[in-house]
Amino acid sequence: MTNILQLALTLYFDSGSILFIVMRGLYILGAWKLLGKSGLKGWWALIPWFREYQLSRCAAREPEGRAFSIVSFLITVLQVMNICFRWNKDSEALKAAVPLILVVLFSVLIMHLVYNFRIFSGFVEVYGVSKAWLVLCVLDEFRFIPMLIWGFGKKYQPNWKVSDLEAEMERLATYGSAAVLNDGLTVNLKDRTVKEFFHKKYLLKDIHMAIPQGHVVLLLGGSGAGKTTFLNAVNGYEKADATVTLNGNDMYTEYKKMLYEVGFVPQQDLMRSKDTVEKTLMDAAKLRLSVDIPAEGRKKRVEEVMEIFGLTPVRDNMVDKLSGGQRKRLSISIEFLSNPSLFILDEPDSGLDGVMARELFEQLRRIADTGKIVMVITHTPDRVIDLIDDVIVLAKDSSRTGRLAFYGSIGDARKFFGKEKMEEIVKAVNQKEEGGDGMADEYVLKYAEVQHG
Repeated sequence: MTNILQLALTLYFDSGSILFIVMRGLYILGAWKLLGKSGLKGWWALIPWFREYQLSRCAAREPEGRAFSIVSFLITVLQVMNICFRWNKDSEALKAAVPLILVVLFSVLIMHLVYNFRIFSGFVEVYGVSKAWLVLCVLDEFRFIPMLIWGFGKKYQPNWKVSDLEAEMERLATYGSAAVLNDGLTVNLKDRTVKEFFHKKYLLKDIHMAIPQGHVVLLLGGSGAGKTTFLNAVNGYEKADATVTLNGNDMYTEYKKMLYEVGFVPQQDLMRSKDTVEKTLMDAAKLRLSVDIPAEGRKKRVEEVMEIFGLTPVRDNMVDKLSGGQRKRLSISIEFLSNPSLFILDEPDSGLDGVMARELFEQLRRIADTGKIVMVITHTPDRVIDLIDDVIVLAKDSSRTGRLAFYGSIGDARKFFGKEKMEEIVKAVNQKEEGGDGMADEYVLKYAEVQHG
């Protein structure tokens, strides 16, 4: 087994051969020029692991680049292990580890091939060349060829530069913020970041809007566009570098005071299945209503909420015996007990048929008409679009940062995107590798220009 492992490692990592050194040198030279074409520092090509990450940025495949860099590091570790095997052929400990190392080896090689293919697929798109180039790109022995040709060839120019895109997106941050509403929700979000891999990762950036009371607002965006992160920033659960006010009160600095002004209904309910509807609401009332309200006052409020949401006839039913629509209404009722000014719902119609979904959204429409703000995520918006006032469209730009691609009325959204259906709008801003049209950057910039001239 040791001989097999040594042979596999030697065949794949024969870094001692003159030919390998020459090909690696040509690859680095091509990478240096290619990085420069995309507006990045060419010397990144000299640094193993970091080189792959920077190249992925040029190919608009930053997430894949982070994983590819880790895989490249693991390959280096395997190279070191190869040397250890050569030096310690008779080591019993190394012999015992051979089966595990073989599994790790082939797993890493597969991952290396997959991420390499994804990143160079991005280069094919960015440089507008034939997919036939991928035959050379996925093989270590020949990858220096496209790198040299794309890097040095004058006719091969990227469709966009990393530096230009970053400068253009940064310019958006200089635009003004949304004016604070005394009666409504105002969001002025500079950014939401996390520490990830080599640098600070932007999850959201430059999102500004003011939503009046009495509006039902649809939140649209493809997978990874930052919808959940945005909602958590709005309700204060995950604070961003932002100012969020609800009816003139700051959600961050007055968090405890505003906690019950926001009702959040998650996609999956957390109710105890063996409790009755009434007991579920009574228990929730103890947590969501002021301690100054007596037991009789809490009971009265529960009665009112059950009547509003049509749950009075099933007040004694167990939660697990309720229909899907009834469970959704109960989830909303729990949050409605404290009479919040802002309702946030994550896919409340998930699992419901068209009729039940329609009834649920009609209820949300009635809630908004009492002066509340209802913000909702749904994957089937077009069946209830006539009940919605405004739409927020979040989109991942080329650096995978969530940006505001649009906020406004449904009619204005249709004109802005040139699409009749909301599902078509999502497809337009989704990345191509996700089945979309890959136009996120264009719409983000277009919206900024429309808003700020």
